[in-house]
Amino acid sequence: MAEKAKNDAGNGGAKDGAPGAVWFREPQRRRKAPGLSRERIVATAVDRLDREGVDQLSLRKIAGDLGAHATSLYWHVPTKGDVLDLALDEVFAEIRLPDGHRTRDWREVVLAYMRELRAMLLRHPWAASLAGTRPLAGPHALERSESVYAALTRAGFAGPTLAATAAAVSNLVIATASTQAAWAERAEVGSRDALRGLITERHASYPTLAAHLEDFLGDWDTQFEIAAQTLVKGLAAQRTEEQA
Repeated sequence: MAEKAKNDAGNGGAKDGAPGAVWFREPQRRRKAPGLSRERIVATAVDRLDREGVDQLSLRKIAGDLGAHATSLYWHVPTKGDVLDLALDEVFAEIRLPDGHRTRDWREVVLAYMRELRAMLLRHPWAASLAGTRPLAGPHALERSESVYAALTRAGFAGPTLAATAAAVSNLVIATASTQAAWAERAEVGSRDALRGLITERHASYPTLAAHLEDFLGDWDTQFEIAAQTLVKGLAAQRTEEQA
């Protein structure tokens, strides 16, 4: 029990194996394995996640890609959870923030972040599900969160409203990207045609959906852009009302 408490304390209270534990664990000296590094392991993991997704990922497969034995990886990444957290933060580095984002109009920064986050999640569909279930506590993710929080703070949001607003920004993107990624795993055209036929056939049960069928089944890009713009405009209107 004492050893367990010591380990938990060394992780900042996060137990080994818990989501995000890698970010709170005290750095340990690891035996060097020739040709291996955490960076190479993470890059290989991202590539395999892009090809096969989270469920198929294993340290054994990553080791095979690297031409190494699985036990060699444990000196750099003790658990699969560590690999997932590190890979997720690695792809967050792809999110570009606009030049001068620390002083630019907050709406531009927030919209740019939303578009960049969505593009990244669609390039790496596995990241969409992980982003909603694991702490975004890595340096790349925190840097992007800092930018969004700073922009919203400049707008005048504070306290619980600031946190809720930042969550709304990220959650809108994660939810829409997750939905699009889920559809993409199937034969999307066939699924959309089947749904169109179902609603048309049962239009008496779903009259509003039937009347707006093409909009209901509209393209992802248009729907996302409208949703993002609507959210930011609503936030701006809220600030105007509060300041009046």
